[in-house]
Amino acid sequence: MSLAGPALPEASVFVNPLAGGPVVLAAAVGEAEGARGAAAALACAGADIDQAALLIDAGGRPPRPTLIASAAAQKLEERLRAHLPDARVAARGQVCHLAVAADGDGLGAAAVASHVARDSLAVLHLPPGLLQPALGESGLRPTGVLLRADLRDDRALVALAARDLLGQSLAVGVLKRRLGWVAERRALFGALPAGSPGGLPRRLTRRLCGGPR
Repeated sequence: MSLAGPALPEASVFVNPLAGGPVVLAAAVGEAEGARGAAAALACAGADIDQAALLIDAGGRPPRPTLIASAAAQKLEERLRAHLPDARVAARGQVCHLAVAADGDGLGAAAVASHVARDSLAVLHLPPGLLQPALGESGLRPTGVLLRADLRDDRALVALAARDLLGQSLAVGVLKRRLGWVAERRALFGALPAGSPGGLPRRLTRRLCGGPR
């Protein structure tokens, strides 16, 4: 399969309509950087003042609470602590951050957390080598995948990955440019609302965030 053809959009490439459900896996392809910031930005875009989003970082550092966090994010933090007593979790802005191990146990904890989050968007940032195991984790029920990829270097690899993901009826978005430093920092603080300058394109967030689980 090749992605050759019409010119690629400036910011991103989309290869599947939304399949439905707010559980999105995010990972880098090849040597691309910025997958964690993109995952955080997606979580921010799927949150609002009344409903927090959940950002799970496999292999990430324990998150620190921020001075400002929404009541919804704080309530989600409380629920996660009740179900996962040893959880490394903190409310940050309108998003609740959870760090889990980058292994099978971490994926199991992520599955529990995504169910605790109920109807909220859950975004799971993964090291590239953990993407396939996450897709096979029955408790996660992922419905979309965000790939951070440099198409100039990894076009063929992205095409193969996209074909496999589409075959699993997943929504797929490919972000071909890393977000700027300011946007990434705001996203990691849970303070990058949908449509913010420098954030993810609206079409990408609609494609990956919407729909019932």
